[in-house]
Parts: sequence; structure tokens; C-alpha cells
Amino acid sequence: MDHDHTIEPKTFVAIELSKRSWVIGVAKPDRDKPSIYRLTGGDASGLLARLRRTSSAENMVLCFEAGHDGFWLARFLQAKGYDVRILDPASLQVNRRARRVKTDRIDALAMLRALAAVYRGERHVCAQVRVLTVEEEDARRSHRERDRLIHERTAHVNRIKGLLFAQGIRDVEPRLRRTRIDFNEFRTAEGHPLPPRLRAELEREYARLVMVEDQLRLVEKERDTADSQSPAVEQKRLDLCRLQGIGGAASAILAREIFARSFSSRRHLASYLGLTPSAYDSGTVTKCQGISKAGNSWARRILIEIAWLWLKYQPQTTLARWYTQRTQGQGARIRRIMLIALARKLAIALWRYVETGVLPEGTRLSAKAT
Repeated sequence: MDHDHTIEPKTFVAIELSKRSWVIGVAKPDRDKPSIYRLTGGDASGLLARLRRTSSAENMVLCFEAGHDGFWLARFLQAKGYDVRILDPASLQVNRRARRVKTDRIDALAMLRALAAVYRGERHVCAQVRVLTVEEEDARRSHRERDRLIHERTAHVNRIKGLLFAQGIRDVEPRLRRTRIDFNEFRTAEGHPLPPRLRAELEREYARLVMVEDQLRLVEKERDTADSQSPAVEQKRLDLCRLQGIGGAASAILAREIFARSFSSRRHLASYLGLTPSAYDSGTVTKCQGISKAGNSWARRILIEIAWLWLKYQPQTTLARWYTQRTQGQGARIRRIMLIALARKLAIALWRYVETGVLPEGTRLSAKAT
């Protein structure tokens, strides 16, 4: 018996989001040319009114690019019954001419074509981004804020050390002091006290450093409290903390950025992390361009850091011995390349561990876990 595999025609809607305006492209199945509408940026009620005048929710598929607006608009429209797809802007094909014309109208029309292809089942036209819930977004706040605070702390420390170094004062480590620095006690290399404006600048800079340190302690405490995202995700974070070499920050990022979602295969996981090789095979040239870097950058960075720590704290594991054998006698470049391969293998091993409870071979637990 023959089955009808035809796809019911839908009205496709693409929304080009910007701070000032929203450009809406509408392609109806009974019209040859799409219609273009403009709204003030952030006018969700106006958008909803426009969509209701266009067609019913069940006959419509919407899309927009992932960006600064986050996921609130997708959740808002989904709650109204709309089928919403968020497209990865880096995966959309563009005109490769030297001077490519770019307008919001052209971008909306390009998204319409991509949305129609995705709806037909052409998965390789562009990548889609999963819509996060409010709880999933909130669970990521702490470790992401911690990363920004660490960068701020480094900037303040370097500024203080640089200002003192310019006066011939060396070997001052602001973070290593148990008591507050008194800049009145410092003397320049010429034997003079610090100039008043310089001392005032140092004191302000040091006050900002102390504030960042206080906020870091609060954020780290918040990060390690019970996760409101899901009890299952929180259990994965605790399981990762049991492994020697994986601390609080790494376990939080791994659990909440990676293992909070499901993966169908090892390739799916590696692709999400951007750790898959990028092949180049054209004519007589065949080479590898390195990893794709197309996935979650937070997760990719922490996995590479964990790979370094894994070699230090888990040297007897099968993965660490594999890396040692492959890099024996090799230079720094090959060791860096192989470290990426180790990070990819480690991600798969940790994924299996949090899903099945099976430890990677030779892994040692931390002292707290035992």
C-alpha cells in the first residue's frame, strides 16, 4: 500500500531581530512573493497581532536567529501555540561575493528559504538551536558570572602591579595578602612615598579588587548550592565532583552546559562541543583544518582545561596513557593537537559515566568522595 508522504503547506515566518526594529518576512503557500512588515524592536504584542492576522498558529512555522534577545521570544510564542525554530546564524549560507549586500530585508528572506528547507527535512541547510527553559538558563548564570569576575579580578591585579612596577616597586601580589594593603607604607625606588594621585588611584583599584573577590566567593557558594534546573542534572554535577581533577567550576559547566541535554551518539556530542575535525578535500588538496569550533564555547574551553588536569591527576587512566604513548618524542604542536583529541575522548567517557555510572578505566576518586 502506498503512503502519502507529502508535507502539508505551511505559512513560513522569519523575524530579523534588532534593537530598533523587527523585520518580519511572511511566505504564504498561495503567494509567489513573501510579504515584509516592520515593527518596533521588542513589540511582542504587535508581533502577535500581526501573526494572528496572517494565519492560525497551527498552520504557521516561525524562525529567527539566535542572538542577544535570547530565548524569551521563543518561549512567549510557543506558549501561544506557535512552532518556533531558532537558527544558528553562523550556519546560514551567505553570498560569497566580495561586497555582499546585507540588509534586514535580505536576511529575513534568506531565513525564510532556510526555514522552508529545514521544514522539508533538509537538516544540513542550517543548524537549529534548542530553546532553553527559564530554569535551564538560570542554572548557567553562576558559572558564567564567575568566569567574568575572574577576568575582572585579573585585570585589577595586573593594573595594581603595573602601577607599582612603574615606580620601581616589584614583587607585590595583591591576591596573596591576608591583610589589607596600606599604600602609605610603600616607597618608590627613589625612596619617596607614592604620589597622592597615584596612591588614590591604587586605593580605588584595590577597593574594586576586594569587591570582586567578595562577589566571587558569593557566586561560588551559589554555584554549589542545589540546582533548580533538575535533580538529575544536579546529581550529574555531584558525580563529576567525585572524580579527582574535576573541581566545582568544571563540574558545574559540564553538568549544566553539556550533560543537561541528551545526545544520540558520540558524534552528536562531539559536534555539540565543536571538537570534530574539519576536513578540506578539494581537487588535489586533502587536509584537516582543525576542530570546527562550532559548538558550545564554554564547554569546549573547560574540556580542554580538564584534559590538562586529567594528565596531572589521573595519569594511570587508559586515556592518559594513550595520550602519553601518542605524544612520546613529539614536539609541542603535536602535543597540543593530541590534547584536543584527548578532550574529545574524555568528553565521551564522562558522558558515559554520568549516564550509566561506569567510571573511565583507571579513574581515581577524590579524597572527599572516598
